[in-house]
Amino acid sequence: MKYVRQLLIILFISFLGEVCKYLLPFPIPASIYGLLLLFTALMTGILKLSSIKETAGFLIEIMPLMFIPAGVGILESWGILQPVFVPIAVITVVSTIAVMGVSGTVTQFMMKKKREKEA
Repeated sequence: MKYVRQLLIILFISFLGEVCKYLLPFPIPASIYGLLLLFTALMTGILKLSSIKETAGFLIEIMPLMFIPAGVGILESWGILQPVFVPIAVITVVSTIAVMGVSGTVTQFMMKKKREKEA
């Protein structure tokens, strides 16, 4: 029953994200609203991490399965995607390297600041 309760909490926050998407005029996906609401609830203490931890961990573990339909869709659309494959591949590789570089730099900066704070 604990897992059902945790899943319902996550689904309710996702629903609130859908409501925000419907009510607010910004071009932001409902999932982003949901993530921001969940983050805010966790950071303010409205929601305790222990209230969703196990179910969230399970959802993260099965996340690769969620990409199977998208992969099948890409395979079925190969005829359309084939002419633009090279530009998309280049953009994907370049943006992935850029994100990795920025993420690594920010992480190193934050770790350095934490060490300085502790010293």
